[in-house]
Amino acid sequence: MAAPFALAAGWFKAMRVAQKRRATMMHGHWVVPGGVIAAMARPRLPLVVSLHGSDVFVAERTAPARTAAAQVFRRAGAVTACSVDLASRAIALGAAAERLEVVPYGVDASRFRPAADARTRMRASAGIGASTPLVFAAGRLVRKKGFEYLIDAMRLTDGAVQLAIAGSGDLDTELRARAVAAGVEHRTRFLGDVSQDAVASWLAAADVAVVPSVRDASGNVDGLPNTVLEALASGTAVVATPAGGIASAIDDGRTGLLVPERDPSSLAHAIGALLNDPARRTAMGTAARTAIEARFGWAAAAARFEAAYDRALAFKSLTN
Repeated sequence: MAAPFALAAGWFKAMRVAQKRRATMMHGHWVVPGGVIAAMARPRLPLVVSLHGSDVFVAERTAPARTAAAQVFRRAGAVTACSVDLASRAIALGAAAERLEVVPYGVDASRFRPAADARTRMRASAGIGASTPLVFAAGRLVRKKGFEYLIDAMRLTDGAVQLAIAGSGDLDTELRARAVAAGVEHRTRFLGDVSQDAVASWLAAADVAVVPSVRDASGNVDGLPNTVLEALASGTAVVATPAGGIASAIDDGRTGLLVPERDPSSLAHAIGALLNDPARRTAMGTAARTAIEARFGWAAAAARFEAAYDRALAFKSLTN
């Protein structure tokens, strides 16, 4: 019921800001509603739309959103998607393949980086010993993040392993209860919402970072979770699933380990393998950091978005 009012408010605000700043281009994030708002606010300006995941899912499941997305795709001079999976789904919704490019999110490699002082500081703040095996995960506590499978995996790991999960969400109570049922509540810390700086410090403090994402029962899946790139940039060994666009960011066996979705046993095995092999963790973290600097740093992402702006300008000039 609130959606029409929110859309109208977004349109009005975007129009006012674009006028005040004398905008020459509109860039809508999420095709619905961001792309719709950007297209309506300044219809004569070139339009770029960036897809993130949930927007495409909504368009796939809801007829009005699907119609709106198709109209925005026709209008956009350039569309970016953070994963190949998301790009193919957008094409099915009407995005023109020749105007669509996969552009993974950039990551702040100066914030997310190896930091020995963070390891000491964050572990001390939580009462975790310097030599205690620590696994870290971060994200909203919702189904598509797959944290329930990580908690189940803890039951299969060595009893000394500690898990810290940063984030809040609808599943907070359920996940805490799951930890109790699995008998790992004394080894699992729910940190709640923490700042980006704190996430960076926890990643640097951990021995292994885990991103157990899944395609949930309704079909919703992350495009490319920010935590994946942040963990890779931190030089911390990563275990993840190939859900959504994760496999495009991780070179399995070299910059991280990929395991099947919804598989606590495989998660536990991969975590254990890394915890038992410090040299492998170090080599994997170093390779991951190098890959991030080359492919996913903000400078690389910015250059690709600037190229998308150029394509949108060219498209607009052709359609005038």
